[in-house]
Amino acid sequence: MQPIYILLLIAGYFCVLLAIAYFTGKNDSNEIFFRANKKSPWYVVAFGMIGASLSGVTFISVPGWVQSSQFSYIQIVIGYLFGYFVIAYILIPIYYNLKVTSIYEFLKLRFGTVTHKTGAFFFFISRILGASFRLFLVASVLQYFIFDAWNIPFEVTVIFSILLIWIYTSKGGIKTIVWTDTLQTLFMLIAVFTTIFIIINKLNWSVADVFASAEFEKYSKIIFTDNFNDKKHLLKSFFGGMFIAIAMTGLDQDMMQKNLTCKNIKESQWNVISLGFVLILINFVFLTLGALLFIYAEKFGIAVPTVDGTIKTDLLYPKIALNGDLGITIGVVFVLGLIAAAYSSADSALTSLTTSFCIDFLDIENKEQSKQKAIRKKTHIAISILLVIVIVIFKYVLEENIISSLLQVASYTYGPILGLFAFGIFTKINIKDNYVWVVAAVSVIATYFINAYSETLLNNGYVFGYELLIVNGIITFLGLLLFKKTNS
Repeated sequence: MQPIYILLLIAGYFCVLLAIAYFTGKNDSNEIFFRANKKSPWYVVAFGMIGASLSGVTFISVPGWVQSSQFSYIQIVIGYLFGYFVIAYILIPIYYNLKVTSIYEFLKLRFGTVTHKTGAFFFFISRILGASFRLFLVASVLQYFIFDAWNIPFEVTVIFSILLIWIYTSKGGIKTIVWTDTLQTLFMLIAVFTTIFIIINKLNWSVADVFASAEFEKYSKIIFTDNFNDKKHLLKSFFGGMFIAIAMTGLDQDMMQKNLTCKNIKESQWNVISLGFVLILINFVFLTLGALLFIYAEKFGIAVPTVDGTIKTDLLYPKIALNGDLGITIGVVFVLGLIAAAYSSADSALTSLTTSFCIDFLDIENKEQSKQKAIRKKTHIAISILLVIVIVIFKYVLEENIISSLLQVASYTYGPILGLFAFGIFTKINIKDNYVWVVAAVSVIATYFINAYSETLLNNGYVFGYELLIVNGIITFLGLLLFKKTNS
């Protein structure tokens, strides 16, 4: 596809989003922006959360991961499902019963102001990095296939991407996000199924032929139990996935803010549980797409793209879709699927970061009523600028596959949040609130060194996978015991 056609397609897509934003953002109030008046239908939220959970990282990076990790990601996703049950029946009732806007208000009510701000701070760092990972991926694709042809700098591409998100989220906030996510999930799923159909036809295969072929078998191993030291081992992946889901969904303001717009606890629980089952199927489809992409590339002599001498499997899907000989249809659905998958995650991240900063740090609800909207709007702009800065930095520091990098970072930044909430929910111990930030900081540092030197410290060259998040949470939990209050 010619760059100008891709750009026109993106422009048309955003016109649709702006139309949705116009109707959902007519009442430009903080109540609408933060809570959507708690009137969102659960099935709409659930469908939209598919796109938010998957994002542009899944859309491009999971298929690209197949070459090195095969279908081992399914082990993690099965762990997600069990994590969603914990979210539905432990965390959601707490949030609804406390009537919180930011879920980190629980920490304030349970421990105090410092703990509250510590939890919110780690969410803020986590979501800034997570949203930046996702937007970096999209901006890289736009740069590689559109803006490089016009010699437009990467920094301009990033500013352009963030500006589009800011425009359609600035008024309606979470109410707009609930409905735009639904549209974006639909486009993403249409894209992946259409791509699979087109590639299968090009290979002259049927669906049955795909799963029976020796080429597919080479990529499709799911269960890894041979070497416990391997990052891909079943137990490490399953429990890592379970706690990633608890932390990155249940203890994440971004994901929970959508859930808290449902009418009641029961509908919110239905939303989360249904999401867990659907994600297993959808991720299997994405991994199947990844296997087909590598099979197609090998058969037709298509090289995996390189950037600055580094092989980028993340770019194989866009290369085949946009520069291959599969026709205009696959190019169109790919562009729509990419921007839908990416922005369904990034737009809600911008909204949730604005919400968390306003509630948890600026205490907006206790400010003068006449100033609250202005505070929200200024915060929305400031966080948009921060995202631009972080994404540009990523261009110079990221080397690994994006999905792998994202989950690794989550192990460090979500660990203290996991430990704080676990301590608050499962114990009745009161702690010295002023020292909680020290515990959280030490936990991250200790986790880093444990991971860096695990092959030396532990027997048989043990290498941590995504269970590192659990280790981080346990260190935080144990550290809090050192600062428990004694009865006087």
